[in-house]
Amino acid sequence: MKPRSTRARVAFVVFTILALTAVFIVRLIDLQVVQAEALTAEADTKRTLTQVTYGTRGDIVDTRGAVLADSVERFDIVISPRVTLLRENASVVVLEDLTKITEVIGGDPNAMLSMILENPESDFEYLAKGITLEDYQTVLKLDIAWLYYELRPERSYPNGEIAGNLVGFIGTDGPQAGIELSEDECLASQDGEASYARGEDGVALPGSSVDLLEQVDGGTLKLTIDRDLQFYVQQRMAQTAEALGATWATGVVMRVSDGHLLAVSDWPTVDPNNVNLSDVGDLGSRAFSTPYEPGSTIKALTAASLIDSGSANQRTQVVSPYALQLSNGGGVISDSFYHADQRLTLAGALVESSNTAIAQYTDLLNASARHDYLQAFGLGQKTGIDFYGETSGTLHDADQWDARTNYAVQFGQGLSATSIQMASAYQALGNDGVRIPPALVEGCYWPDGTVTDVPSTEGTQVISKEASEQTLQMMEMVYSSSGSAPNLQIPGYRVAVKSGTAQVAENGGYGDKVVISYAGIAPADNPEYVVIATAGIPDTIYSGAIASTFRDIMAQTLTTYRVTP
Repeated sequence: MKPRSTRARVAFVVFTILALTAVFIVRLIDLQVVQAEALTAEADTKRTLTQVTYGTRGDIVDTRGAVLADSVERFDIVISPRVTLLRENASVVVLEDLTKITEVIGGDPNAMLSMILENPESDFEYLAKGITLEDYQTVLKLDIAWLYYELRPERSYPNGEIAGNLVGFIGTDGPQAGIELSEDECLASQDGEASYARGEDGVALPGSSVDLLEQVDGGTLKLTIDRDLQFYVQQRMAQTAEALGATWATGVVMRVSDGHLLAVSDWPTVDPNNVNLSDVGDLGSRAFSTPYEPGSTIKALTAASLIDSGSANQRTQVVSPYALQLSNGGGVISDSFYHADQRLTLAGALVESSNTAIAQYTDLLNASARHDYLQAFGLGQKTGIDFYGETSGTLHDADQWDARTNYAVQFGQGLSATSIQMASAYQALGNDGVRIPPALVEGCYWPDGTVTDVPSTEGTQVISKEASEQTLQMMEMVYSSSGSAPNLQIPGYRVAVKSGTAQVAENGGYGDKVVISYAGIAPADNPEYVVIATAGIPDTIYSGAIASTFRDIMAQTLTTYRVTP
């Protein structure tokens, strides 16, 4: 009986061991094979942390490389409320630390403590966002063990209002205006993701980072704008607008040889660092978005068209009365000041800025051809810059012109254009009749060394070189012989100019409001730069009031680029 009992006990033990082994094997297979993927994922979730790695938005720089917009280092302060509250007398100790922190970064320490107490089991909360590098370094010296920091870039505009209307700004929902918006494809970065091992407090362990998705930095956008010249033009246009009591003002400088915009000033201006200080209507660029009836500055284009078509020359004459009855029910037009009948050449019509003379010259060229010339000069169509908010202005087809508009468009009413369009038209006058598409961007420079968005330099022959030269000669007589000549002189330089005063259309008619402007090219004998100075709805209604502004901006431009007298 004793051996049999022993064998039974041994068999029972062996069976029990085999059964337990089988259970463990089954459980092991379940854990290692059946549930492996799910358990691994759960474990990874508990021991790893995924965080955003921020790409850096590209810089916006001027033609010389001066930074107009960049991304600066900002820091978020991160905490684990669960770990923070583990210490003895946590509320008292933490409040003391929070008081030290808020002395540096501002804020209410009691409100911060309430946030921590409301989330006692959380391992990740923001205590503060976007603190500066200086504040970050100061807080770091406080040596508070339960604080952690995340680096993220933030947009900065180091020159403030300089080119602010052009550059635009970034809002909580991304790019909101200007170059920041229209050139976002170049500037935009792509954020990445990184995986970290995390400790008991839920914060990433140093040296444990693994990139899941690499961040991509944006490209550097180089503008044609010259920051220093831009600053001067903005200051001078602001002085002019305030002196004249204008509602708005624009100043444009364009290089004749390639159509590059060297300065585009808007008043009122905007500081992209604090857009809340500006009215909504001032956040864009009126030089691109606000068309106006250009008035007599169009007469230079009219004269060029007449000469190019062979319809008239510099010495073709008409008798110009103060008032002229138009044919076909067009009504009566008049000049801006009373005078007796006078015989005027085409050059004299520009110097005197005579509407009645220009109206008679208008009859020498059919409406369709005149329309096509204006369109070739760039009117009635966008510039191709694709600036956010840009408008094409208004140039109706010739068959839509009534009897009065048929004449009015040739002296700058019945159509509208922006300051950029007018600068582009004058660029063609100064470039032997070849209009090159205006440019605001020189190129997008990518981190890998490639360059895109380079502007086209292919021009369109609008008028002949001879017509261009003769038109500039007539415009130079405005500079030397018009009533505003004393306020236009730049010693040592020959300048071709034309003034413009246009009534503002309201409620289907014209009232007392006007837009005044001066447009010109220098040097007249070897054109290099175009300047357009415009004031919208000033208290003073004569274009001569802005003549000295044009002179100062042109003189500054010639000096800046060291044009030989």
